[in-house]
Amino acid sequence: MKESEIIGLIAGGGQFPLMVAESAKKKGRRVVAVAHKGETDPLLSEKCDEITWIKLGQLGRLIKTFKKSGAFKVLMAGSIHKKRMFENVIPDMKGLAFISKLAIFHDDGILRALADELGKEGIEIISSTAFLPELLAPSGCLTKKRPSSAEEEDIRFGWAIAKELGRLDIGQCVVVKRKTVLALEAIDGTDATILRGGSLAREKAVVVKLSKPNQDLRFDVPTIGLETLKAISLAKASVLAIESGKTLIFDKEEMIAFADKKGISIVCR
Repeated sequence: MKESEIIGLIAGGGQFPLMVAESAKKKGRRVVAVAHKGETDPLLSEKCDEITWIKLGQLGRLIKTFKKSGAFKVLMAGSIHKKRMFENVIPDMKGLAFISKLAIFHDDGILRALADELGKEGIEIISSTAFLPELLAPSGCLTKKRPSSAEEEDIRFGWAIAKELGRLDIGQCVVVKRKTVLALEAIDGTDATILRGGSLAREKAVVVKLSKPNQDLRFDVPTIGLETLKAISLAKASVLAIESGKTLIFDKEEMIAFADKKGISIVCR
């Protein structure tokens, strides 16, 4: 099989790696995955032609797997819980050398450095949406309920705050109400941010989740799904604003149906 027909997959948690592997296989690609213990769904083993399980930080083993299999085009899909960075990192020699060179442990900084390191080994990182472009958010309001004029003002306000938060490479999500910032995403993730903001707003908060201004969309693309909407409902928030063409939507039909049932607006700008 030609190198161009082999795709490497660096798999984190969630359904995205499984969807990528399945789609790539349907398009005739041989899928070679490197999965993370404690993060990646074991079902990925059934979706791939070859899979190697590693612990977070085993960069040398990751590189060896792809080079041995002839996978020189690789994509990253799925999440790694940020708290794991302080709990379960067991680097090999290559990983230890990589970590020692990092100046800052922010998402984009780590991922860009990883892409550069793989590039030195002849391994090219390609877009995580290469096999599933249909998951990218379209433009417009996805729900029956549209934002009120006051909520539109909060979207514009929250949008500027989210972009600044992203510029600092801290997070992607903010929760606002009446032009007041209630919660900013940090290491705890989107759902926890929504719940923190909702507890302060009590009701009708606006949630904005965007890509970072200089985000490399080959990896770490913002994602939303049914679980995001469940957190918004639990927080009694009223609007979710996301960026069209730069946000992945999972469980789209179920998510929109849930939002319509709960009276939540989803807008893509």
